[in-house]
Amino acid sequence: MPLQGFCSFLCCRHGFTVLGRDYGEKEEEESFELRSKEDEATCNGRGPLDITLTQPGRTANGPSSRSEIPEEMRSLIIEKSKGAIEEDAETVVKGWLYREVRGGWIKMRRHWFVLTQDSLDFYTSNEKNAKRLGSLVLTSLCSVIWPDKQSYKETGNWSIMVYGRKHSYRLYTKHFNEAVHWACAIQKVIDSKAPVETPTQLLIRDIEENKFNPEAVGHIYKHNPILKHTQSPLYASLLPFPYASLEHTFHSAKGYTTLRDEAVKIFNSLQQLESAQDPVSLIQGVLQTCLDLRPLRDEVYCQLVKQTSGTPSPDTPAQLRYWQLLTCMSCTFLPSLSILKYLRFHLKRVQSQYPDTEMDNYATFISEAIGKTKGREYVPSWEEILVLMNRQEMFCTIHYPGRGSCKLPIRSHTTADEVVKKMKERLGLQLSHNTFALFEGNTYKERAVGGSTIVADILTRFENLAAKEPESEHQWKLCFKLYCFLDTDSVPKDSIEFTFLFEQSHAMVIQGHLFTSEEDLQLLAALRLQYLNGDFSTHTPSPPLEELFPRHVIEARALALVKTAPAKPACCPSRFLTGALHAGLWKHTAVHKIKAEDDLRFRARLKEEGASMMASIVESWKTLQGRAREDVMSVYISVVKQWPGFGSTLYEIDFYISSTGSFSQRLWLGVAATSVSLYRQGDPEPLESIHYGQISSYGVSDSTTFKITAGDREFLFETSKLNEIAQLMTAYITSAHRTQRPSQRTGSENFALGSPVQELSSHPV
Repeated sequence: MPLQGFCSFLCCRHGFTVLGRDYGEKEEEESFELRSKEDEATCNGRGPLDITLTQPGRTANGPSSRSEIPEEMRSLIIEKSKGAIEEDAETVVKGWLYREVRGGWIKMRRHWFVLTQDSLDFYTSNEKNAKRLGSLVLTSLCSVIWPDKQSYKETGNWSIMVYGRKHSYRLYTKHFNEAVHWACAIQKVIDSKAPVETPTQLLIRDIEENKFNPEAVGHIYKHNPILKHTQSPLYASLLPFPYASLEHTFHSAKGYTTLRDEAVKIFNSLQQLESAQDPVSLIQGVLQTCLDLRPLRDEVYCQLVKQTSGTPSPDTPAQLRYWQLLTCMSCTFLPSLSILKYLRFHLKRVQSQYPDTEMDNYATFISEAIGKTKGREYVPSWEEILVLMNRQEMFCTIHYPGRGSCKLPIRSHTTADEVVKKMKERLGLQLSHNTFALFEGNTYKERAVGGSTIVADILTRFENLAAKEPESEHQWKLCFKLYCFLDTDSVPKDSIEFTFLFEQSHAMVIQGHLFTSEEDLQLLAALRLQYLNGDFSTHTPSPPLEELFPRHVIEARALALVKTAPAKPACCPSRFLTGALHAGLWKHTAVHKIKAEDDLRFRARLKEEGASMMASIVESWKTLQGRAREDVMSVYISVVKQWPGFGSTLYEIDFYISSTGSFSQRLWLGVAATSVSLYRQGDPEPLESIHYGQISSYGVSDSTTFKITAGDREFLFETSKLNEIAQLMTAYITSAHRTQRPSQRTGSENFALGSPVQELSSHPV
């Protein structure tokens, strides 16, 4: 070849055309911009199969002398000559606009703007011989930001932002309709442009077309160093991205600029991996950027394929860092279809070129992972990244009622349903008629986990919460528990499922979700003591009262006694201050003093009531002498089952109204196996009960309102538990439909918690 660094390779035998370039040390100079296909066919007589790669011209002394041509126009289309404004048939819109000027004391200048099918130009005036001051070439990568109220409030003008490759214009007008008209017109021109493609995209297409021809693929890689590993920095993205900045999006708070700039920064981070002492933080940072900026995922995959192709020293720790990041990417995000095909081809090629190596092992692991990867809500945790770097499984601790726990191996794609199935197999609960689910929670909160939720995402969230409160005693954990109480009568008393039923029933009692008399609550507390400690003994330490008896009952008694007790009259000082000032200051001081005294009396009364209640529970405990734990559990369950709503999951609602005019506040909504019921706090009988057979639809009415339609009646509930209520109702209704078709039910069938909010499809809300 006469010109080293620029050679065309035409292989008619194999039927493909590739522009080969030896980038070498000049890779940083590439603009990676291509002409559109219409322009290619008309320039210099080139045919439609030729690929035209443009690059800013350079001379021995520096840049080209074409300084009069705007830089952004040199690599895209042929520059139109300067001159007077002519009545061009291609003119789309023209008119006066203000342009923001950076620097100087003048913030805006008025210009005559002309929009054509190729560019947005502005002139000194609208006269025929006016001088053109600037031009912004419009391609498919340009973008327009529409007018917003914030800009109008700040400047008194409606603004639009037009982003080009090297320049951007912020334009202003007094009239909203005019701003919208310009934005629509510019966007229409942009949409009419042919997609701009980069050399990497065209080479990927050629590789796909010739993937069954190893010789042709070898030629493509040999003559196109852009596809192979490099030690040089990257100065442009491998894939095309819009020119717009991210400052107008919510991502601006994280410091992101443009997608092109972020792509170059990521490649710099990739190269730092080779020598990084702690690669986990770098890997996590790249993954977080890809999570925030979805378009960059394909770019990062292309960069990693590039850096793992033609490596000078394969299987070294530095080069394997790229494979470790590629492993984490494949377990977190999936690329688009075209890049996925390119990735699969690359993995097979590496496996054939480097058999029985670490690269081969990583390629095999990644090939399996991309077939199972689902969308992630969070980037992998620190622990998960360390596990993935070594191609291992991660262990997750699952707790269950009775203070038990076990460790299960999981992968990045393992869902909550899969964990539930494993737990049922390990604990022998496959034949249970009841439904189980995973719950995430701490001492104060607990909620069911959707069946399709990725367990690794939950662990990442736990890691983030622990980092915010490292010294907190109330750490989050995963629990395996009963979810739908479908058949509590047939549970064997010697089974672990009966222990689940006992422990979860006791949790309902402590939370105040069991409406029964105070005598029954004392009996249940005594049974709990007998279960925990056995027969009464003065030497056996007892658990706190809060773990035996619902605290709100004692607080209610103490508060009632404090309110009925006569308060001591406050003495008013007779000296020092007189008049209105004296009366105001005295009243303010007296109120605070009365509140402090009431609080002290309440605390003292609460302590007395707690001691009295504990003494009564201990007396009841003494009467249970000789009772075995199994017997105690059976008696406990029989007592709680006396409440007609046993098995209901209660949700506190702040507001309730029905179409019949019923209205109430501060109720409990109980979701059970056969119906949905409303309870007043402390009242064991339901205020309203709606059987599932009567419900025609249910779902979310707005952000805080849940709506149930039963025939011609409608019920609206104001609650913060919208997702949990809809999820549980869906579970019970689905289970009811399954029991109606027993022939279609299998012993290993497991209910999958669906989307957070679902409705009956025949009657959407």
